[in-house]
Amino acid sequence: MGLFDSGVGGLTVLREVRGLLPEVDLVYLADQAWAPYGERTLTTLRTRATAIAQWFVHQGVSLVVVACNTASGAALHELRALFPAVTFVGMEPAVKPAAETSTTGVVGVLATSGTLNASLYADVVERHADGVVIIERPGVGLVDLVEAGDLDSTVPLLRKYLEPMLAAGADRIVLGCTHYPFLINHIAELVPADVVIVDPAPAVARQVATMAPDAMGSGATLLMTTGSLDTFTEQLARLGLLGPGTQVGATDLAQNASDLP
Repeated sequence: MGLFDSGVGGLTVLREVRGLLPEVDLVYLADQAWAPYGERTLTTLRTRATAIAQWFVHQGVSLVVVACNTASGAALHELRALFPAVTFVGMEPAVKPAAETSTTGVVGVLATSGTLNASLYADVVERHADGVVIIERPGVGLVDLVEAGDLDSTVPLLRKYLEPMLAAGADRIVLGCTHYPFLINHIAELVPADVVIVDPAPAVARQVATMAPDAMGSGATLLMTTGSLDTFTEQLARLGLLGPGTQVGATDLAQNASDLP
């Protein structure tokens, strides 16, 4: 099974998948050579996601989790059309459960600009948030700080993004980027105790668990980067993600799908 994101954010999804599927072999690709995805054009994201999917196919992967909201919004439909033999599971902001459980009728969504501007997100809001006020804020700068392992420096930015949501009466805060669960503790300190922080990763992991291949494997975890191996290893160590038996490596992934063998 494969998972990918622009950096370490998708590891919040891998962590949930591993908890449900301890015997599945997992390959994770952090596409750090092209990070952050939130600043890329739609065309670039689709081209890059196609190249990564092709790379997973060459690894023998049959199920790929697009563990990135931005990439899911940009390329999920195209990937399913291009690789019909591969099962793709994507991320979408958890607007539906937030809207269904909100008592104030106000939901805050913290996400990248790429996610907020994607048609996938617009469709989710249209289908599931009728009659609910959605307060959106792009979390500019948060991904870079998480990638740097500097979580404490996100607090001023988080306060800036959360204040309009709380002022409007939001009682649900949706995390619309897989990097943001690393900041849950910081967010919890900035919001009232009755405000629920909604992380979609557990629900995605449960969906993946129902689709997992019958042949489990040995529970191996391989974490790969398209960037600097030393930097990636340091990031994993700072975030406490170097578990026992975890292998770390780097790949010189071709820039375009057509460049791949």
